[in-house]
Amino acid sequence: MIGIVGGGIAGLAAAYRLRKRGHDVRVFEASDSLGGLAATYETNGDDIERYYHHLSKSEETIVELADELGLGDDLEWRIGKNAYYVDGVVHPLDTAWQIAAYPHMSLYDKFRLGMLTLGIDVRGGIPDFDAYEELAEYEHTPIEDFVVEHTTRGVYDNFVDPLLDGKFGERKHDVSAAWFLGRVRFRGERDLLRGELLGYFDGGFAPLIDALIDAVGRENIQTGSRVTELDTEGDEVDTITVETADETEVHEVDSVVVAAMPNVLEDLTGFECEIDFQGAVCGLATMSESLMDTYWLNIAHDAPFGSLIEHTNFVPTERYGGDHLLYVASYVQGPHEDLWQLSDEEVEDVWFDEIEDMFPDFDRSAVEEFKVSRNPRAGPVYERGYLDLVVPYDLADDVAEGVYYAGMASEAQYPERSLNGGIVAGYEVADRIDKRLQ
Repeated sequence: MIGIVGGGIAGLAAAYRLRKRGHDVRVFEASDSLGGLAATYETNGDDIERYYHHLSKSEETIVELADELGLGDDLEWRIGKNAYYVDGVVHPLDTAWQIAAYPHMSLYDKFRLGMLTLGIDVRGGIPDFDAYEELAEYEHTPIEDFVVEHTTRGVYDNFVDPLLDGKFGERKHDVSAAWFLGRVRFRGERDLLRGELLGYFDGGFAPLIDALIDAVGRENIQTGSRVTELDTEGDEVDTITVETADETEVHEVDSVVVAAMPNVLEDLTGFECEIDFQGAVCGLATMSESLMDTYWLNIAHDAPFGSLIEHTNFVPTERYGGDHLLYVASYVQGPHEDLWQLSDEEVEDVWFDEIEDMFPDFDRSAVEEFKVSRNPRAGPVYERGYLDLVVPYDLADDVAEGVYYAGMASEAQYPERSLNGGIVAGYEVADRIDKRLQ
């Protein structure tokens, strides 16, 4: 049997591919729900993710998986309207005309930023179309140095720096230009007449998770089952110990996939991962009226949240019983931050006090329900030298033969974490296990 620790999308993807190739697998999930960061809330219509999700056109593996699972026709590509809130004004930044009208950068700033987003280095006056292909070349370069050199100081100060504040806070100067370039590349296809194309499933991501669970076989998945020990015999993995509400189970295994955060890997094997993670506090407001007319609003000033995402400006309100759904999202760099210490009620007050200041016409009584989800390890801090810190897929040399890793600290989640990266990581370890066992 192949034991899989973690029932998030990476663990389920590994189990799915291994089952397709005829292997006996069992997934052990410590919590009572599956899907990891793709877990959902109920609404008056379709379920919705606790943490906002959409797909970019660059995420091809998850699209292929959806096709395999019979959900290809349910994936819809919609325009996700983006805007930037600066000095009390919402500036749409979707079409070429809106970008040209943005008042906080010069025309030359916009030209240089546009060339960078197209992957063209125009320094020296001769366009280089291949300058940004190898992200590793910029692994040790600070973002500020890179942006100022490759675009302008105005681009960094008036556009990039506030975004970094919202994403990485006090850690922003530690992050590499490789992450920044990867983020630019990761974002999807843009129609200059309409905006960015983003993907979302009819019914949300829950049907994809459910289809993946069914393909693995629900009889092969245990929730409420925490793997507490991993034992080896000689240089090979031998057994895992699983604690459930009723008993302690010991399973003999041929291989083990740890598809969880690296702290779980360390607890089970002693393998230490040096990657730092940031947490997330994400609220979902159910409202009787809309707050704004954009999907994704980045914030330039020092707000107690990083962005506002009005989901029902992307997916129709009819799918949620006519309600308007708004995510309020913030990253935290550790439990020492004030936001992490606040109660859910206090978070709601702090956030909506700010929203009322930003949108004076908004009636707070329109908020009918507000739910808060927190995750202490929502994503890596992509600091300089990150590639040297990723955890290998195959840990035969570091732990024991038959031990594999497919969690958030794997190479598939570089230079940006995503559900697609989770599936890629699951597939990578499944391919290695299949080859070894064959």
